[in-house]
Amino acid sequence: MANIYNNSLFRFWHYIFHDLSDPRTQNWFLLSSPVPGASILIGYHYFVHSWGPKYMEHRKPYQLKNILVVYNFLQVLLSVWIFVEGLDAAWLTKYSWKCEPVDFSESPDALRIARAVYVYFLAKLTELLDTVFFVLRKKERQVTFLHMYHHTVMPMISWGAAKYYPGGHGTLIGLINSFVHIIMYTYYLLAALLPQYQKYLWWKKYITTLQMGQFCLAFLHSSQLILHDCGYPRWSVILTLPNAIFFYFLFNDFYKNAYKDRNARKLKSSLSNEKIEANGSLSKPVTDDLENTSKITNGRIQVVKDGKED
Repeated sequence: MANIYNNSLFRFWHYIFHDLSDPRTQNWFLLSSPVPGASILIGYHYFVHSWGPKYMEHRKPYQLKNILVVYNFLQVLLSVWIFVEGLDAAWLTKYSWKCEPVDFSESPDALRIARAVYVYFLAKLTELLDTVFFVLRKKERQVTFLHMYHHTVMPMISWGAAKYYPGGHGTLIGLINSFVHIIMYTYYLLAALLPQYQKYLWWKKYITTLQMGQFCLAFLHSSQLILHDCGYPRWSVILTLPNAIFFYFLFNDFYKNAYKDRNARKLKSSLSNEKIEANGSLSKPVTDDLENTSKITNGRIQVVKDGKED
């Protein structure tokens, strides 16, 4: 009985992760099985939530300036390559904006797009270092649910795309996301390279607006699969549409907390300060209201009459 169960389980595993996958990419590094990728994500969560904070508990934050400059620069280059490759190989030359199937052939154009999708997946793994650097720099406030959800789900989605559907309609999401990352990592690069000028990088908050915009575009573009059948799996909208909505509201909530509420708090604080300054007499030292000269000795007020302490 155990042998039948094990054989059935093996056949199911082989069917899901071999028979259904794209034969062109199924043996590429980290794609043949979900185990390596899942192990990376498990190790990532263990470091972020357990080992990393314990390791840093009694240590000063690492600065990592040079590492951050190099890391962000490489991320900009990687995002630029994916974006340009996606435009040149597909979306400005061959692909339909309405609906585009996956080309599973061995043609140079089809393999070029498959490689771009694969590199996009690898890029999502390298971006896990964002959180590692937060932990090492003791920036715990930035390790939010949104951050962890984003860095967990994106490697999983891109792994599935590279293994099963490396091309076609769904690649537009990666194209838009790569463009957003060009802007985002350029900001991080400048902030790391010129920290003294970080306050002048006024466009930081617009990155979040851009991120929300990408989810709106992803939702609208994916929705076309409901109306058009071009060979790309229509069932994918079950995953893409709810996820786009969820991401949008998470980023919108982040935007309100980070910028709108902060501006409201600043305005309230400014008004309070103005009120205090307008009624400055109320906050003057009590000695100003005494008819006689006074001074403070050992924490108590002593009134001085005719040069003597009372």
